[in-house]
Amino acid sequence: MHMRRELIQEIQGLRKSKVITYITGDRNPAAARIAEDAVRPLYEHLLAIGNNKRIDLFLYSRGGDVSVPWRVVSMFREFCSEFSVLVPYKAQSAATLLSLGADKIVMGKKAELGPIDPTLVKMTAGESANPPQEISVEDVNSYLAFIREKANINDQSALAQTVSLLANHLTPLTLGNVNRQNSHIRLVARKLLSSHKEKIDEAKMNSIIETLTEKMYSHGHAIGRREAHEIGLPIDSCTDKLEEALWKLYSEYENELKLNDPIDPIVEMSDKEQLNLKDVTIAIIESEKALHTFDVHIEFKKNRRVPQNPQLNINLALNLPPNIRPEDLPAQVQQVLQQLINNATQNIQNIVQQEIIRQSPEIGINARIYGGKWKEKERYS
Repeated sequence: MHMRRELIQEIQGLRKSKVITYITGDRNPAAARIAEDAVRPLYEHLLAIGNNKRIDLFLYSRGGDVSVPWRVVSMFREFCSEFSVLVPYKAQSAATLLSLGADKIVMGKKAELGPIDPTLVKMTAGESANPPQEISVEDVNSYLAFIREKANINDQSALAQTVSLLANHLTPLTLGNVNRQNSHIRLVARKLLSSHKEKIDEAKMNSIIETLTEKMYSHGHAIGRREAHEIGLPIDSCTDKLEEALWKLYSEYENELKLNDPIDPIVEMSDKEQLNLKDVTIAIIESEKALHTFDVHIEFKKNRRVPQNPQLNINLALNLPPNIRPEDLPAQVQQVLQQLINNATQNIQNIVQQEIIRQSPEIGINARIYGGKWKEKERYS
């Protein structure tokens, strides 16, 4: 933590700014996302550092809720006259969208932005998706464009038939949501680009939005700083010294969140039926003033094909000396003995049941992530 704080202060000196970091880890299977719950702790850090001419957001994220970037950018602009985003490595999807709201995007040599086409939970017509499947909004748009432009189908009845085929795989509500998200992502991108200190002309803004939403063709496409500059984004230069400091700080977070060390439940559980990991940090917000972490609990449990309703017949008998008949014993003693037999029977049934489960064929491991919340871990002096 002290090393990270020193690096934050070094970057502040190089940039003549105040720096807040926002890291959402992508460690499997407990990846974090940009989400609304981060807005409040980010605000706490802004209050702590106060109004400044320049504030930088050091950002690493694979994406998240596309409604959050505008909230974050508009909040940061209440505290500064120049807002920049520092990208040492990955700032994809919703993180790219957030970066569009920056006056300057400072990208290192390994920095990656990405397309901003949103994804939705796919619902199959007539049934719920279990497990939920995601579908890209632009995949639906691309399908319709293919029908019109590549397949050259313009007849209204034929178009209606192709749309009907699409509706057989997606619910009408999902299709409606596709249209709504399609408009929403462009609106948010325009609002973010319009918030710049130096105004962008309309033609350039339209070009940036269309490139990032439609023309990349793959949601996983990595946009380096040269390509980002060619697209028309306000990419700022990064000196060797700043580049080194940004990468060192990212590496500290990478080690803290164990991003290169995915949790393998098969290895971790070994001969255990269940494994519980408590307070696993999956996201961090930090400045020279304080540290917040988002911690979760993770439960792994082996899933086995257990026989349905196995019949367990366990009868225990109490062997008394030949000269003692059970009915001759005092009633209180008989009651105690019967209770002991009942308890023993129940314990044996439980042991046998657990052994049946243990010896049943394993068909997978279920993971449950729960209890996630932001915590203030440290307040620096």
